[in-house]
Amino acid sequence: MTSYTAPLTTLQTKKLQDLLTSLGFEFFDKEYTLFAAKKGKLNISVYQKGPKVFIQGKDTRDFIEFHLEPSVLGKATLGYEEVNDPQMFSPHFGIDESGKGDYFGPLVIAGVYTNSEITHALMNAGIMDSKKINTPEKIRKLATIIRATPGIHHHVVCITPTRYNSLYHDFGNLNKLLAWGHAAVIENLLQQVPSCPRSLSDQFAKEFVLKKAISAKKIDIIIEQRTKAESDIAVAAASIIAREKFIDWMDKTSIAGKVKLPLGASSSVISAAKKVIETHGQEALEKVAKLHFKTTSQVLPDLL
Repeated sequence: MTSYTAPLTTLQTKKLQDLLTSLGFEFFDKEYTLFAAKKGKLNISVYQKGPKVFIQGKDTRDFIEFHLEPSVLGKATLGYEEVNDPQMFSPHFGIDESGKGDYFGPLVIAGVYTNSEITHALMNAGIMDSKKINTPEKIRKLATIIRATPGIHHHVVCITPTRYNSLYHDFGNLNKLLAWGHAAVIENLLQQVPSCPRSLSDQFAKEFVLKKAISAKKIDIIIEQRTKAESDIAVAAASIIAREKFIDWMDKTSIAGKVKLPLGASSSVISAAKKVIETHGQEALEKVAKLHFKTTSQVLPDLL
């Protein structure tokens, strides 16, 4: 283990700061943190948002077991994951998506099958929610590890912008489109692992929306949704597989179209959208962008 993240209370944050002082850690300034400290090759950052602690370095496990858990968290969880969260180690599909909040690029929905052995292997490999991974290189490295893990099964549905815009028009609702994509992934995974009893995903809509999409395909499986489902290793693995497909599409399309397509929906995205239209014509926008975003109305008036 070389990295670890955990939420903290205000009191736990103070306890950790006092603990690091007593252990001789050196504090330094770091953006978006309440404080950050290092000692040897171990770096510890407590971020304002949460707050939450991020620990990184080769001594991560020892620090958690001998200092963080007994002195700050007051409970032992590392090494007890299977006791504390047995469902994560039972056979199930984890489903997650990438690109939902990005103006440019596809909507990618991925699913991964895990059981106890696979979950342990992925945990040992450092699999975590893709939102916590900062570089495309790390995403691609972990995705390769996931696919190479013995016993694993996965499936990806990549809805390109052209297809996305058509489906969004048909469904008239993003949550219904998402449910359709989730159901397609689950249907394929069940063909690979017919005995899998359960599927887990993040809570993106009311329960009946996904269940209706599943029923339409006559699929017999327990459907679970919950907030922060990415804490489940199967869902985290799915998030990485989905993110890899998304960034690969973005990179290839940027190169082919000779316009760098930024992530998100910021001012740089508006500039890039205008560049796409200037370079390839207005009709090209629907091939690279999700047109129902308000970004479209910010781009087109100046160019009509």
